[in-house]
Amino acid sequence: MSLDKTLLSMDELLKLPREKHFITGAQAMSEAVKRSSTDMAIAYPITPQSEVMHLVGDIFAQGHIKEYYRAEEELGTMSAIAGAARGGVRMFTATSGPGLLRGLEAIVSWPGHRIPCVLGVLTRVINAPLSIQPDNLEMAYLMHSGIVMLHAENQQDTFDFTLAAFAITEKVDVYIPVSVSTEGFFVTHAKGYVEMMDEKYAFEECDPYKAPVPAMDNEVPPARIQRDAPVQKSNFMSYLIHSVWQQEIWDSNQRAMKYMYQYIDGPIEVQNPGSDVMLVASGCAAAQAREAHRYAQEEGLSVGFVKVKCIRPWPTDEIREALKTAKTVIVPEHNIVGWLCKEIKGCIPNGGIVLEGPRVYGGMTLPVELIMTEIYNALGMDSLVLQA
Repeated sequence: MSLDKTLLSMDELLKLPREKHFITGAQAMSEAVKRSSTDMAIAYPITPQSEVMHLVGDIFAQGHIKEYYRAEEELGTMSAIAGAARGGVRMFTATSGPGLLRGLEAIVSWPGHRIPCVLGVLTRVINAPLSIQPDNLEMAYLMHSGIVMLHAENQQDTFDFTLAAFAITEKVDVYIPVSVSTEGFFVTHAKGYVEMMDEKYAFEECDPYKAPVPAMDNEVPPARIQRDAPVQKSNFMSYLIHSVWQQEIWDSNQRAMKYMYQYIDGPIEVQNPGSDVMLVASGCAAAQAREAHRYAQEEGLSVGFVKVKCIRPWPTDEIREALKTAKTVIVPEHNIVGWLCKEIKGCIPNGGIVLEGPRVYGGMTLPVELIMTEIYNALGMDSLVLQA
């Protein structure tokens, strides 16, 4: 790094004393990048991601990043990220909504090519009519790509998850990209308290020669991958190579789970386990579910709360354990398709107890009253709702 910093392992870095700051989610993500010893950042602006990468540009100017530039468009950005990562440098980029979809062709090739990098996803509407409002439907497009996916509830999560992502992506037994998603505007442009270690400390620099995939240099030529004749000309070889490799990528994804416990205190958070009604949410919806849980506790209701931090690898065992005695599961979400609800239904034996919603989308906020209404209904307290 060009600045005089004390470089530490991620475990050492996370144990340092912290000071509380009142900052936006965009600032929180850029502050994590500042402490990550990132070599290079590449981006193309799109709201609400633009605020993040503008701030990353500022910390590049301050000397915290070795190289930074704006690409011509999103597909070019994501392709350039892959090329630079193959050269053995630590990479960061971020995108939003339609920008993510435009770069998706390159992004979904990253895991298969064993590209270690961190991708910030500042979520927004992707459907027509055009809107820049918060909505996390775009995360559904990443869920089957092989990428490790973290979902931040607030500004603190955004800082913590982004910093941890740099360590996870470069683990020898993982070595696939890690995305950190959080809702645009609700988190990126709103302020919250974030506890951070002093910026004079940073994550130790990338060592590409410890990687399971050699960095390209004068002695290691670029891999030809799918252009090799056996893959292209033999159906049997093609099926075999691709099937084995896809298994390896998803195994790598699953191997990231142990690092969720090491760096972000596990893939889920559980409060009041064993309750009749369990609220399960991720991202911004977790904040509203958390508040509904607080209301329910004040009213003496049998209601618990599960926050899902890690979307991929999916915490099947942890979710099953958290919901094993629930009579009703309520899943608030900021998207119309209910991708989190589908994941929960599919992984527990009694999926019929999972309610679909409440859901808001297109930029709408999620009133706690919507969640409370579902809680009352689940507990047979409809009359109380009417009286209220």
